[in-house]
Amino acid sequence: MAERQTWVRRVWTRAAAVASVAVLLLVGSLAAPAASAATLPGWLSTRGSTIVTSSGTPYTIKAVAWFGMETSNCAPHGLWTISLDEGLAKIAAMGFTTVRLPFSNECLAATQTTSINADANPGLVGLTPLRLLDTVIARARAHGLSVILDRHRPDSGAQSELWYTAQYPEKRWIDDWTMLAARYKNNSTVIGVDLHNEPHGPACWNCGDPARDWRAAATRAANAVLAVNPRLLIVVEGVERQNDGSNTWWGGGLKDVRSAPMTLSVKNRVVYSPHDYPATVHGQAWFSDPRYPANLPALWDANWGYLAKENIAPVLLGEFGTKFETASDRAWLTALVDYVAERKISYAYWSFNPNSGDTGGLLADDWRTTQTAKLDALRPLLAPAPQSTPAPRPTATATPKPSATPKPSATPKPSATPKPSATPKPSVTPKPSPTPTPTPRPTGSSAPASVAVAWIPQSAWATGYVSEFTVQAAGPVASWTVSWESPGATAVTTAWGMTCGIRSSTVTCRGDGWAGSLAAGQTVRVGLQVAAPAAPSAPRLSVDAD
Repeated sequence: MAERQTWVRRVWTRAAAVASVAVLLLVGSLAAPAASAATLPGWLSTRGSTIVTSSGTPYTIKAVAWFGMETSNCAPHGLWTISLDEGLAKIAAMGFTTVRLPFSNECLAATQTTSINADANPGLVGLTPLRLLDTVIARARAHGLSVILDRHRPDSGAQSELWYTAQYPEKRWIDDWTMLAARYKNNSTVIGVDLHNEPHGPACWNCGDPARDWRAAATRAANAVLAVNPRLLIVVEGVERQNDGSNTWWGGGLKDVRSAPMTLSVKNRVVYSPHDYPATVHGQAWFSDPRYPANLPALWDANWGYLAKENIAPVLLGEFGTKFETASDRAWLTALVDYVAERKISYAYWSFNPNSGDTGGLLADDWRTTQTAKLDALRPLLAPAPQSTPAPRPTATATPKPSATPKPSATPKPSATPKPSATPKPSVTPKPSPTPTPTPRPTGSSAPASVAVAWIPQSAWATGYVSEFTVQAAGPVASWTVSWESPGATAVTTAWGMTCGIRSSTVTCRGDGWAGSLAAGQTVRVGLQVAAPAAPSAPRLSVDAD
């Protein structure tokens, strides 16, 4: 979504591959009851517009996105409050069978994660992001959940229009995909790979320009992945601008597949994956049609639904979501659920997380309370709740923490990778780029000597912004607060590591939970989302601590 150096350049020897498999088997064996493992479909393939199991049984993927590994945290969000097992258990209990797991190439190479609560997740804090990914996949299996890996961004700052950037060229994109394909080659928990999230802007389908042709690039990456593991599903999104001049959502246009389908080295592997959103995400022309929402099925048929309707290829509706607060959004979701259910189309809802800026999630801000109205609306698509629950996971053996200093990178990295609460949603016209991320700025002279706070802007849009802070304690700190002027701010939508309020355009936050008290030398990274007409560019922070 809405909303991407050469680190020991991935020469995967046989010994390394065997070691990776051994790690996965060890982690997965901690608690993976047969009852849960038996719910997994195993390797899948395609037959016409149907996804099938190895026995030929039709299978519908019922997924939800749990984002965070594509952000500067390099970890699923919410692990500052809940445990990984608690989150996965909730996903399974809701009736989903699969987790769509976004990641960035930057995080694959990183040496550490941030914002994981050690009390809730004692075995995860010291893991590198790649080892954390191993663990998430193993624990998903233990809960009877499959995984689709989603290359959401190249770096962890913002969504890219194309599959490559100056810092992350196509070779790096393909190299990382083949590395992951090798790493999970013998693990059928990972059923598919979503090659690149939301191609848009100049991206085209079969236009013949090597710099923009998403179909050609996806073919190159898919064949490289299938050369390593020919059993994976290849999930391919569409483009924003279609060849007939029509525009749709980022990644949402697949009209041109009819005349130029993907042809891969391994047959029966392609699943096409559009994204679709309601009027509150962006005011598309069809929302003003007097026939709305009755006009939607024909629109979907034209852009991507024909693939399923005419038995051409399977469709996985890769993202759709809403805050579910307006009559228009409710009408949209009802129509979309009916459309997907009737055609038995696979899907991945956006998102499990509550901190998606323009859609919210399936949980409230406490990361525990379910959004029952949304789940009721999705009920026709969801599987019956599972009857068995994985056994508690034993305490993992402590893993040595990586060096606090990140490994040097041959490719320049952003000075301070931001973590938006959610990828900004697609639009017909390009949205404002996320606020550039400068080196974190220390607070002014009002900060007490015992605490240093840095403001790290992340993303901004017409009605709000997301920012983070690093808070470093020189000595023991029992409590701390930070405040700043944010003209026009009306509400703090969500916060992590803090409790916040607004009075007369002054935002005041107090460290809370895992970030409430700090040991000498400890640094935490906290953040919030604010409803406001603009983001302060360099606010003066007033900090207090005791």
